[in-house]
Amino acid sequence: MLIINNPSGLQHEMPDGHPERIARLETVFAVLAEVEADRVEAPLATEDDIALCHPQSYIDALRNAMPEAGMVQIDADTSASAGTWEAALRGVGGCLLAVDRVLSGAHKRAFVATRPPGHHAEKTRAMGFCLFGNIAIAARHALERHGLSRVAVVDFDVHHGNGTQDILWDEARALFISSHQMPLYPGSGAVHERGASDNVMNLPLSPGSDGQAMRSRYESHVFPRLREFAPELILISAGFDAHTRDPLANLNWEDEDFAWVTRELVKVAEEVCKGRIVSTLEGGYDLQGLGDGVLAHVTELEDHDDR
Repeated sequence: MLIINNPSGLQHEMPDGHPERIARLETVFAVLAEVEADRVEAPLATEDDIALCHPQSYIDALRNAMPEAGMVQIDADTSASAGTWEAALRGVGGCLLAVDRVLSGAHKRAFVATRPPGHHAEKTRAMGFCLFGNIAIAARHALERHGLSRVAVVDFDVHHGNGTQDILWDEARALFISSHQMPLYPGSGAVHERGASDNVMNLPLSPGSDGQAMRSRYESHVFPRLREFAPELILISAGFDAHTRDPLANLNWEDEDFAWVTRELVKVAEEVCKGRIVSTLEGGYDLQGLGDGVLAHVTELEDHDDR
C-alpha cells in the first residue's frame, strides 16, 4: 500500500489549547513509521483542482484571508496561520495523488496523513477545523479526470461529514455514507437527508453507544448499499474521534472496532472494485486513541493474502 504524508501540516498552527493541534499529526507520523508501505510526500494541489468542488470566489476569499504571520480566525473554531495555505493545498494534493496511484494500479490502497481535515468544509464555507473538502475533491477527480462512473465515500468520523454531503448532494455518480453521533456538531446528518438522487445515506448513532451498535448498522445498511451501488473506487473519511477516549464525543469504539470496519470495507472493495481504497485522515483528538486507531486502520488496509 501507499502512505502519503503531508509534513506541511506541521506548520498549520491553531490557538493554544485547540484540539486540532500539531501533535495530532506528529502522533500519526510516529505510528505510521511502524507500517510497511511505500511512502511519498503530498504534492501541492492547484486552484483548478480545488475548483472541482469549490467556486473560485471562495478560493480567492480564503487565500486572501491567509496571514503572512500570526493567526487569523476563519470561523468560530477554525483558524489559519502562515503555514495553513500550503498545508491545505498539500492535503488536497495528497488525496488526488492517492487516487492517481490507486487507479493506475501502482498501489491497491492508500492512506493520506494530513491536516487540516476536510469533511466539514462546504462548497462556500470553511468550518469545523476544515478549509477544503479533501475527500469530495478526490471523488470528483476520480469521476471527471479518470472517467469513473461510480465512486463511494464512507465517513466513519464521529461528526457528520456535512461538507462532503453538501458538495456531493447533486452528484448522482457519488454515494456518500456517513455514520456519526447524533446529536452532535454540526447538527446535520439525519436519516431523511438523502441527496438529490438518493445518493446520501446517514446513520446516526446514539451517544454512549459502542462498537457493536456500529457493527450492526454497517452490516445491515452500509455493506449491502455499497454492494448494490458497486463503486469503482471506495474513498474513506477516516476519523478516530468515535474512540472511547476522545474528549469531543460520546461513542465508545475501541481499536478493534476501527480494525473491523476497515477490514469489512476492504472485503467489499475486493468484491466490487478490485480492492481499490483511498483513505484520508479526518478527526481524532485524544492522542493515544488517535494513534491506536490509525494503526488499526492502516494495518487492515495493507494487502493481506489471507483475507
